[in-house]
Amino acid sequence: MSEAVSRRSAIRLLAAAGAALGAAGCAPTVPAGAGRAATPAAAAPPPAAGGAGADAAHRVESLLGRLTPAEKTALLHGARDPAPLGQSGYVPGVPRLGIPPLRFADGPAGVRVAKPATALPAPVLLASAFDPSLARAYGRVLGREGRALGVDVLLAPTANLIRTPYAGRNAEAFAEDPRLTADLVAEVVRGIQDEGLVAAVGHFALYHQEQGRDTIDAVVSEQTMHETELRGFEAAVAAGAGAVTAAYHKVNGVYAAEDRALLDGLLRGAWGFDGWVLCDRDAARSTVAAIGAGLDMELPGGTRFGRPLGEAVRGGSVSQTTVDLAVHRILAAMDRFGLLADHPAPRPARDAPAGARTARDVAVAGAVLLRNERATLPLAGVAARSIAVIGPTGLAPFVSGGGSAHVVPDAAAAPLAAIRRRAGSAAAVRSAVGEDLYGRPLPPTLLTPPADLDDRAVDAERDWSHEGVFTLPADDEWTLLVHYTGQRPGVRLDGEELFPVRPGAAEQFAGGLLGTAPDGLAVRRRTLPLKAGPHRLAVTARGGPRGQRLRLRHTTRATRAADLAEAVTAAKAVRSVVLFAYEDATEGADRTSLALPGGQNALIEAVAAANPRTTVVLNTSSATTMPWLARTGAVLQTYYPGQEGAAATADVLFGDADPGGRLTQTFPADERATPFAGNPLRYPGVGGRQEYSEGVHVGHRWYDAQRVAPLFPFGHGLSYTSWAYEKLLVRPEHGGLRVEFTVRNTGRRKGTEVAQVYLGPSPELKLDQPVRALAGYRRLALAAGAAQRISVHLDPRALSSWDPEQHAWVLGTGSREVWAGRSSRELPLRAKAVVRSG
Repeated sequence: MSEAVSRRSAIRLLAAAGAALGAAGCAPTVPAGAGRAATPAAAAPPPAAGGAGADAAHRVESLLGRLTPAEKTALLHGARDPAPLGQSGYVPGVPRLGIPPLRFADGPAGVRVAKPATALPAPVLLASAFDPSLARAYGRVLGREGRALGVDVLLAPTANLIRTPYAGRNAEAFAEDPRLTADLVAEVVRGIQDEGLVAAVGHFALYHQEQGRDTIDAVVSEQTMHETELRGFEAAVAAGAGAVTAAYHKVNGVYAAEDRALLDGLLRGAWGFDGWVLCDRDAARSTVAAIGAGLDMELPGGTRFGRPLGEAVRGGSVSQTTVDLAVHRILAAMDRFGLLADHPAPRPARDAPAGARTARDVAVAGAVLLRNERATLPLAGVAARSIAVIGPTGLAPFVSGGGSAHVVPDAAAAPLAAIRRRAGSAAAVRSAVGEDLYGRPLPPTLLTPPADLDDRAVDAERDWSHEGVFTLPADDEWTLLVHYTGQRPGVRLDGEELFPVRPGAAEQFAGGLLGTAPDGLAVRRRTLPLKAGPHRLAVTARGGPRGQRLRLRHTTRATRAADLAEAVTAAKAVRSVVLFAYEDATEGADRTSLALPGGQNALIEAVAAANPRTTVVLNTSSATTMPWLARTGAVLQTYYPGQEGAAATADVLFGDADPGGRLTQTFPADERATPFAGNPLRYPGVGGRQEYSEGVHVGHRWYDAQRVAPLFPFGHGLSYTSWAYEKLLVRPEHGGLRVEFTVRNTGRRKGTEVAQVYLGPSPELKLDQPVRALAGYRRLALAAGAAQRISVHLDPRALSSWDPEQHAWVLGTGSREVWAGRSSRELPLRAKAVVRSG
């Protein structure tokens, strides 16, 4: 069969899909977290504050009949907000009919508006807890805060898989695994909508990279789509999502926002989605094709659905019935959430303390201990009383990544402060920056003629410029940084503009750490080699309507060497080192390497050589290569930990909490051992075309299929105690399998474990199948010496594969292997069971 699903079969497949789901329903069964009630997987729409059934239908039909053609089209596209909140979109209402406006905000890790909001840990850190009930609580914080801050629709959660470790937005996703992603997406949707906020799930579909995100053609087979990427979206629909956001790019040759097979055939036809579809920012590429395919709303403006849509209706290329259908979908969803009620529910007040508690709970629960040798952690005794904190993200908080996930919190402490507080007044805690992210001032006498460029004020509506020459005595490598508050100043070195406007989203998003100085000034940087001799530097700045401040700073080989030497000196003087390393991923740009940026690898090597009791805390977005791993004592992965990340990290470092997180993505041993190494057609694509030729073998499934040893496997995470798995029993139950086994805490302290169940292929299906697929899991906490019998039900859906010939799920019968253990590569229990149909 062709790798690209044909347009006709793509539409045909979906009429049969709904009936093929069987008794298991659309969403997989959700396991409960320890001490938490299990959450049913059935669709759970929020309370219909505006009424339901016939009354709601009558209300929507009545409104639709009274709207003028112009009012109808105005409800289908964005416009300028007369009272902006700093949000991402606004659609005006119709005051004469009591239809309120809609305000949209980005929100994968917190509500992104101009006012402070709770900065939650990145979704990938939430996912590392393997706890759907915690995901529900996470969603409730988003929902309450969105409502409190004046938002009606939250552009969250992200249901796309982590397909490649290079993707710039991996921190906004949950996992490389379809099952885990589906479970967590569903619960975040429920949590958001429990509070009366509409969840707009993105980005439908196959949005896995920033490079070429506007135009890339994702070529994928029908089976691959259904068994991997679509699982999260299907679960979101089953959870009652009010809206879905269509992606920018093409899927099998058709733009996602114009893809009738996806939007009408699959989303609405097979899955029964009853909300509305909006496009990602400026992702509507046409008028007639887009609205005809099932796109209901264009954001943030009306380039396609504004005047062009009205003209298309008048000209007959778009029927009024098509417009009415889109308006009806939007109004029906608004009514379902109580937005059309005569007396809408009042917006709640922000509960910042509750948000902070959830943020800390998530950051603790998701912290993944990757390595722990020589009892480096937890810090205790003399090791807890003599500490050096090294690294720029140890001395200042790194709250969130860049782009749509960047949130400005009420407050966020630095890890150094949290470690000092926890260590107590009797401890000696010193610090060293290790790597200067924001630069040192240029000497005032560097230039001829001289100028002070470290704190230059430019008055409103005035321009300022300076040009001078400096001379280097020897070849060097400089990083020049400009900090500014208004329009970005021009900085020319030897005639070259160092900070030109970048194309696309890369200009808008500059990262959550590197793009902003600690005092709030915007930052751009450029590293370049400089030859010995004279150089000409010219700076120009505009004050604009409000005036601005700027400063020009730099680092050199000498300053970097001094920072490293200071860090090594600090490491030698203490018993324990906690070194914070960063990688600042952002929307608009993919990572160019899996290595830590800058001189961090050299810094870790040098510090660990000076003190083998070095713990590296990784504030990174995704998988990272670690050439220094063997030298370290411990490695703790905390991703982007949110506003409470400092306190949560201290909780884990000092053993106040067991590290209960597990990896939701495979960490490769090196960049030559990934599904994309040597295969640019898979990523980033060739000639605008990208092929999902890995098929169903996404993430850890590829490593198993290819027998490639990762650095750290999917599901990996250490504990401060030890665990044993015993007495595996697998038996048929309710058309699926019941998997039971015992988990025992064999250590001396209470701990948290994530027990995982994997399923092997069916010998009777002539379809491509994973060597092992995650089929279930259970998070549990046990006291020292305690044991718990775990029971995980594998429903028929978990035992099925998508058959592109039948366009349906088919049960994988025959003898199936089942494994249980601590990760995808640590599976001490193994058994077989026969799956029978009927």
